[in-house]
Amino acid sequence: MPELIVIHYTAMSSCAAARTRLCLPEAEVSAHWLIGEDGATEQLVPEEMRAWHAGLGSWRGHGDVNSRSIGIELDNLGERPFTEPQMAALERLLPQIMARWAIPPENVLGHSDFAPGRKIDPGPRFDWLRLARQGLSIWPEPRSAPQPDPETFCALAQSFGYPEAPLSVLLLAFRLRFRPHHDGPLDTRDMALVADLALRFGDDGGAWRAG
Repeated sequence: MPELIVIHYTAMSSCAAARTRLCLPEAEVSAHWLIGEDGATEQLVPEEMRAWHAGLGSWRGHGDVNSRSIGIELDNLGERPFTEPQMAALERLLPQIMARWAIPPENVLGHSDFAPGRKIDPGPRFDWLRLARQGLSIWPEPRSAPQPDPETFCALAQSFGYPEAPLSVLLLAFRLRFRPHHDGPLDTRDMALVADLALRFGDDGGAWRAG
């Protein structure tokens, strides 16, 4: 039964080109839903069936994401903002999927979340905060945290759900989603944000607790 929703961008020249590829057996790639820039929404694979959209990766220690997720492809090259009609269509679709399969907001992921270092979609131009404000995803709330420490950051990120990976890989994936366009070394805000996510959504209640 699906327990995750994964958001991608197509990285293709047009929605028609993406549809053709997603429906081509020899391409060995597919997705449950495709949303065009104009907001047109198409179901390509029944939600109860496996689609080949995730590839290698893991979330909360479990691999084979294809078997336990619903994939949504957004027509976008990854170099431009997502259109208002497209975001509005996604906001209509997500609550329906979440209700059908009892998927909580914390299980709405980007491809880069469970495949850090391999994938970057939906990328820094995707508005995760907009979804979180509607209860369709989550957003961290800064809290007091330890001084920047690579080992602690990685432990907190993995408690939240990220797979094991070097700091450089995890930090890039984390910032793609929660601090888009931010650069530089690990800092106190990174620590504050990841600490909140681990505390509220971590598999063990968080590797670090305030107080």
